[in-house]
Amino acid sequence: MSLYTRRFTDYGSMVGQLLLTYDVFDYPVSRIHVLDTIEALLAQSIIPVINENDSVATDEMDHRTTFGDNDQLSALVARQVDADVLIVMSDIDGLYNVDPRKYADAHLLHHVTRVTDAILAGASGSSTRFGTGGMVTKLKAANTMIEAGKEMVLVNGADPRVVLRVMAGEDIGTRFCPASMMPGNEQATLRH
Repeated sequence: MSLYTRRFTDYGSMVGQLLLTYDVFDYPVSRIHVLDTIEALLAQSIIPVINENDSVATDEMDHRTTFGDNDQLSALVARQVDADVLIVMSDIDGLYNVDPRKYADAHLLHHVTRVTDAILAGASGSSTRFGTGGMVTKLKAANTMIEAGKEMVLVNGADPRVVLRVMAGEDIGTRFCPASMMPGNEQATLRH
């Protein structure tokens, strides 16, 4: 959190940490408290830094507590707060038709309106030692947003200012959204 605090201070912003387990959204009273907390932070111009509460999230409990990865956590929170768009920053420019680290002719898919079984099958595991799910978890997060009638944009986060470019409407990365939000109703195709 000290790193987040230092980085956001550079932009004149404050942050507040919020640790969650999956079950807070399963229980109405817990869900209301979490959403009220997020709303209160935002009302005070404090950016919530949300992460899984690893110290209490275990698979051994009789109910769901773990998210498994931050991609799915971010999509669930975005859906719960009724966000219009979720921006996921990664170490890759977006979703490709094939793995760009293996195939020189790989091309970026700019628009995806449906996360199909073929797209999921073509996704690989985590590409870095820091990742917990790679492209599969990002695709599941995208699917969560599409099913909620919302948008997710997957971009390379090497330069955090990429968020400003996405918000300005630049066509960068991969935009995941329902077909009704996409001009021309384009659909991605992947090669295996």
